Parts: sequence; C-alpha cells; structure tokens
Amino acid sequence: MRISDHLAAELVATAHELADVARVATLSFFRSHDLAAENKETTRFDPVTAADRLSEERMREILARRRPDDGILGEEFGVQEGHSGLTWVLDPIDGTRSYMSGTPTWGVLISVRDAEGPLYGIIDQPYIGERFEGGLGRAEVNGPMGKAALGVRPPRPLSQATLFTTFPEVGTPDEGVAFRKVAAKARLVRYGTDCYAYALIAAGQIDLVIEAGLKAYDIQAPIAVIEAAGGVVTDWQGNPVWDGGQVLAAASRELHAEALTLLKG
Repeated sequence: MRISDHLAAELVATAHELADVARVATLSFFRSHDLAAENKETTRFDPVTAADRLSEERMREILARRRPDDGILGEEFGVQEGHSGLTWVLDPIDGTRSYMSGTPTWGVLISVRDAEGPLYGIIDQPYIGERFEGGLGRAEVNGPMGKAALGVRPPRPLSQATLFTTFPEVGTPDEGVAFRKVAAKARLVRYGTDCYAYALIAAGQIDLVIEAGLKAYDIQAPIAVIEAAGGVVTDWQGNPVWDGGQVLAAASRELHAEALTLLKG
C-alpha cells in the first residue's frame, strides 16, 4: 500500500511510543529474584513471564488509542483483526530465557506490515538502552554512544565471516546438520544472542545469522531493520520469510548466496 509522509511519521512515532512503554514494563521485572515463569510447551522449556504479558498489554493499550483500525499479531495475546491494511507485529520479550538469566541480549521487537511485508521495525534492548530502527526511510541506532546510521559490513567470503545462532542445536537434527555445513566454513561462530544478533548485522558488526523454528513475531522487525541497513533476509530456499520458519540473514547478497548453497545442499 502507498504510505504517505504523514502516515509514515505517524507509524514511526507510534512504534517509538510502543518501545518506550515496553522498556518500562520489561525493566520493572528484569533481574528481580522472584520472577516466576510458566512453561508454554510440554517437550521443551518455552517460558512466559509476567514481564512478557505486561509489555504486550501496555503496547496494545497504546495501539487501541492511536491506531484502533490496525490489526495486531502479538506473541502472548494472539491476533486482533483490523481493517486498515496494516498490522502491528509484537514480540514483548524476544529471548525470555536470556531475560530470566539476567543477560542483556533479549529485546523488544515491534514492526508494522502491510500485505507485501514489513514496512518498518524496531529492535529495542531496554537494559543497554539501544534502539535499532529500519524502514520508511530510516536506518539508525540510538544508544549509549549516541545516534549512528546503520549499515551492513562490506561483502566478504564465508571463510572470513562471523556467524551467529541462538541455540547450538538450531532446530531439528536435519536443520542442525545443514547449519553445521555453513558453520564449518565460517571464521567465527557464536551462540545465544536472540534478536540482538540481527541488530548486529544491521550495525555492521557481524555477517550472518542462521536460525530455524521462528515465528512471524520473531523475525518481522529484524527483516525491516536489516533490509534498511542493506542486508538480506530470506528462508533457507531464498524465499520471503515474513511468517517465520528457517531464517538466513546476511550482510551481503554474495555471502547470502554462498551460505544458501550450503544450506540447500
């Protein structure tokens, strides 16, 4: 859909208000010793906390006031249908396991999309105070070191690349095998940073993120931020990955193609 300058400004302002309120909600519980968690799954530990729920509730309250005609997809409270053609996609805490452990690599993910995919996204790390935004003509990080333009690293071969993923097993056994084909050729492989790794691609710090089993709310904000910074995000077949699943994010098309060949093989 066509986004006017006025609408773009309104969407950006709304997204920042959502991120501001989510910062307060998440930091009110972070590193507290009595934070309880419920397990949402039976086969693995997939926690949800009061902080996750409060963060999303506060963001939905703002959307009900500022953008009542828009749809919402949130991790904790599901889908709210809209009729404006726009949908807000919210992950109130991406990396709840990291959040519970006290590490500052979790984040709040906020994006707005139309029928053609994410238009604008924010990756916010409340504890560090870093906010990465991309889309609608913006590609910027604002944090303790001030504001800076986002931009991916120059192209380099996989043998010189830094690769991140959250879980060492990546996904299924077969997905783990495919990941290790790429990892074996990378210069450096690191684990466990959740959404923060995607922000590092956009900031020009690392080269690749490969993950599997993601949901739409895990990846739509990173897609917007990385693409605005000049990077590439697809599934493991090179297709759009707005709805989650297997994700390959790269700083350059050349590196993306090299990793994609190994994943397909």
